[in-house]
Amino acid sequence: MPRIIVHFDMDAFYAAIEERDTPAFRGLPLVVGADPAQGRGRGVVSTANYKARAYGIHSATPISTAWRFSEEARRRGQPPVTFVSVDMRKYAGVSSAVMAIARRAVPVLEQASIDEAYGDVSGAGSFEAASELCRSIKAAILSEERLTASVGIGPNKLIAKIASGMHKPDGFTVVTEAEAEAFLAPLSVRAIPGIGPKTEALLAAQHIRLVEELKQLSPAEMDARFGKRGREWYAKIRAQDDSPVEEHWEPKSISEQETFDEDTLDSQILVERLSQLGDGVFARLVEEGFDACRTVAITVRFADFTTVTRAHTFPDPVRDGPAVRRELLKLLLPFLDRRENPRRQRIRLLGVRVEKLQ
Repeated sequence: MPRIIVHFDMDAFYAAIEERDTPAFRGLPLVVGADPAQGRGRGVVSTANYKARAYGIHSATPISTAWRFSEEARRRGQPPVTFVSVDMRKYAGVSSAVMAIARRAVPVLEQASIDEAYGDVSGAGSFEAASELCRSIKAAILSEERLTASVGIGPNKLIAKIASGMHKPDGFTVVTEAEAEAFLAPLSVRAIPGIGPKTEALLAAQHIRLVEELKQLSPAEMDARFGKRGREWYAKIRAQDDSPVEEHWEPKSISEQETFDEDTLDSQILVERLSQLGDGVFARLVEEGFDACRTVAITVRFADFTTVTRAHTFPDPVRDGPAVRRELLKLLLPFLDRRENPRRQRIRLLGVRVEKLQ
């Protein structure tokens, strides 16, 4: 019996929910994210719908840039972007409903994030039968939640994930084991997990832009040029991935961050915001059913956008918020003097993260 894996990926999830719930938004370019503040906003875009993406706005675009692109569109006579604040409680509820629909038909489902999941549908017996099953799930999501999902089916998680992104939105792509290597060959090397913009540029400098060009290197050459990463890529570009679909998904970390309205080095403001972020993260840890964490971390972004992360791992699990706050404060203090901030730069963003959850 062939191994058959499906990847469900909701289309522009947060924006799609807002369009569904507010008919006036439908057909308009829509961005879910920070307040643009008439172009002076300092956060980022969480999700942009496909009409907004046509303006060049994507997830993680600075909200001020999104506003500028919107104004440029307005001057061209196109509809300006509608900006909506993030409502995580609502999106989490819809995510639970979508996952419940998938679980009704998929015996083993791994939720990979709030808007995507892998399922093992090998029990269908064939790619044809698995396709029919997954089309029924896709139709149920549309019928019950009025949202579209893009679906990729492949012989493993790697191929299924790439396939689901091929024909968004509302896509459905099937790649059998026999087709998998040929499917990957003409794609950009960026399609391979672990190859980001910097690595893409490094490979381009070596005249390697496509997966089929990377495949020309022998195992020894891959190892010599890229080390451990090269050995991992050697398998992936040949469509090899034996990672299992795991039934229970748990967040590897919980984090929150805040971009300030004005850059600051005021210790009172920074300590107060850090405490609020720490309390928020610890409250979410409890809400999501965890008892403790072993690692806490802070992220500091300076006015020049230099970003630094520092972490501490406790010898034993920590189960109370005050202990988390105390350690976060210890991590912050060097940024308030010259130990971690020799140029005495003002701080633009603070982030808090807890890891190794129990």
